[in-house]
Amino acid sequence: MRKLILASALAATLLPAAAMAQSYGEVRQDQRDTRQDQRRLQQDRYAGNPRDVRADRRDVRQDRQEARGDWRDYRRQHPDVYRGGGYVGPQPGWRYRPVAVGYRFDPVFYGQRYWIDPVRYRLPVAAPDQRWVRYGNDVALVNVRTGRVLAVNGGFFL
Repeated sequence: MRKLILASALAATLLPAAAMAQSYGEVRQDQRDTRQDQRRLQQDRYAGNPRDVRADRRDVRQDRQEARGDWRDYRRQHPDVYRGGGYVGPQPGWRYRPVAVGYRFDPVFYGQRYWIDPVRYRLPVAAPDQRWVRYGNDVALVNVRTGRVLAVNGGFFL
């Protein structure tokens, strides 16, 4: 009897954690829903109804918050994916300095050696002239034509 109680208690604690992770298809559907809400917001802005615009902004904000929460749950449940090996800088004597949006990288910092797969890490897909690049333990979206940083996720790798 005791084994049955312990097994049911263990199952009750493990099942909700397993149910939180979203499949890739569910993530794509959530992204589609967010884009649809953003389009509706643009249409209502054009139509000029402030009440609808307010409601649509709230919907888009909630969609983004849910996506962040889902991504954090996925990261918590798959820490092995986010344990990148040690980062090796492109030049001897290189030292890490935090970067922000607008910073311009030298081409050696966003070469193919530093590209990461956005699907594996559940990052937004980059445009053709943009790449997600590992920089220290951070991930930066870089315009490969200009070297400008378009987005930064600090402390991305564990």
